[in-house]
Amino acid sequence: MARRRRERSPSNVKLKQPDRSGPSEKTLLQLAEERGLFDQAKKREDEIEKEATPVPIPRPAKNEEEDDDEEAGLPPTVERVLETVLWSVSLAMLHFTLDVLVQHQYSVDSIVWPKVWTRFMQALLVFGLLIYALHPHPANHGLVPGLPPRYQSALRQVIFFTASVFAGCYLIHITNAFGYMAVMKQAPPIGCLWVWSVIELDLPWAMLSLSGAGAFLWQKGYSIR
Repeated sequence: MARRRRERSPSNVKLKQPDRSGPSEKTLLQLAEERGLFDQAKKREDEIEKEATPVPIPRPAKNEEEDDDEEAGLPPTVERVLETVLWSVSLAMLHFTLDVLVQHQYSVDSIVWPKVWTRFMQALLVFGLLIYALHPHPANHGLVPGLPPRYQSALRQVIFFTASVFAGCYLIHITNAFGYMAVMKQAPPIGCLWVWSVIELDLPWAMLSLSGAGAFLWQKGYSIR
C-alpha cells in the first residue's frame, strides 16, 4: 500500500535573507581589465576598420570649360544634320536594294551599276532635303512660320499620312497596271517614300494608312506580285 507524502506546512519552512555580500574572488571582467583584454580588442577592431576602408583614388580635376561642354553636348543644329544623314543614308540604301531587286525581277541580263549608283546618289540628296525639312527635331522649329507649336505636329502628321496613302496606292497601281519599264523606274523611289511616310506617322495613323492601301488593293482587284 502506497504511503502518502506528508506535505510541510509553510510554518515549518525557515526564512532567510539572500546573501548580498560581494564576491570574495575577482570576477572575469576584473581579470580582463587587469590584463588589458578590452584595450587589445579595441585596437584590433580599429585595425580591421582601417584595412576595410577603401583608399580614395585621386582623380584629375576637370576644368569648368570641360564640364560645360559635357553638359551642353552637341549643338542642336549639328544633331539635326547628323540625324538627317543617318535617315537619308538608310533610305538611300533601301532605294539601292529595291532598284537591284526590281531589275532582277524583270530578268534584266546585265545591271548597269554606274546608273544604279547614280540613282543612289540622287535618292540620297532628295531624301536628305526632305528629311531635313520634314523630320521632327528640336532644332526644327516648325514647318510653317507663325503657326502655333501645337498645330505643327498635327500638320506634319497630315502631310505624312497623305504621302503614305498616295505612295502606297500608287505603288500598287503601277505594279499591276504599268509596264516593266515604268515599274523599274518608279517603284524604288515610291517604295522608299511609302516606307518613310509610314515610319514618321504615329501608330494609329500608320495603321489607318496601311488599311487604306489594303482597301485600295481589294477594291481594284489587284494582286501583290
